[in-house]
Amino acid sequence: MAISRAQLAKELEPGLNALFGLEYDRYDNEHAEIFEEESSDRAFEEEVMLSGFATAPVKNEGNAITFDNAQETYTARYTHETIALAFSITEEAVEDNLYDRLAARYTRALARSMSQTKQIKAASVLNNAFNTAVPVGDGAALCSAAHPSLNGNQSNLLAVPADLNETSLEQMLINIAGLTDERGLKIAVRGMKMVIPKELQFIAERVINSNLRPGSADNDVNATKSMGMIPDGAVVNHFLTDPDNFFIKTDAPNGFKMFNRTPLKTAMEGDFDTGNMRFKARERYSFGLVFKLRKNPLRRVFFIVHKKNNCYILMGIRD
Repeated sequence: MAISRAQLAKELEPGLNALFGLEYDRYDNEHAEIFEEESSDRAFEEEVMLSGFATAPVKNEGNAITFDNAQETYTARYTHETIALAFSITEEAVEDNLYDRLAARYTRALARSMSQTKQIKAASVLNNAFNTAVPVGDGAALCSAAHPSLNGNQSNLLAVPADLNETSLEQMLINIAGLTDERGLKIAVRGMKMVIPKELQFIAERVINSNLRPGSADNDVNATKSMGMIPDGAVVNHFLTDPDNFFIKTDAPNGFKMFNRTPLKTAMEGDFDTGNMRFKARERYSFGLVFKLRKNPLRRVFFIVHKKNNCYILMGIRD
């Protein structure tokens, strides 16, 4: 349906002083704090999970050496979605507009809608962390007590529910330091950045950046700050929907994946029959991850603490 003069009546009246409602600033590219972007030239991308070897046993004199097996465990697929939006303006509305070029104004609104859609889709990966109907690569929800591995099921649930505070953050960092891969080998990773909803930004500032222990009368140093445990600080993602979730991003190489199949393109054309001008925006991309507790080839690790669901998670993507 085209935007007509009836929908723009006030814009066509003499004496209009200002138009407002489309000039708000927007939260752009917050997904870049979580996802690493790669290009794609196909309808989907697949990544295959591999397992390494267990610890090496003692070889007794004269005995044969022990052989171990490496194998593929599962495959994750990224299927690119086509995101598109359009509008049209009647020929008469364009002719009678007195104050601004309608096309330029509403094209900015179109770009704003496309941008926010991308941020919502990116954040949905974390917003669905506890949803069993949205499983990750190993078939379990992102937060689950039964993530399968060759070393047995692995849980990512905390024993005690925890809000973001000094104690829960320290426990998260301890858990990160004790991670093992699919065969039980230790993984050397450390927390680098905290990703938080807007509700936790003030708490995160006090927990991470205070010189002394937050919320305590003791004259002890803030160990998280003095040890440089979260060197990249905290970033707010305004599209996280649960006010209790917080995420720690580690220094395991690479990250959650965004595959960019077709960058944002805009186009316009006139319709011969109606004389209307039509404008559209279109892009193709996918967000996702492969989840497994493993060492090689681990890409990025996240932990989550959730007050109600009592959960922390390790997430990764393979080469």
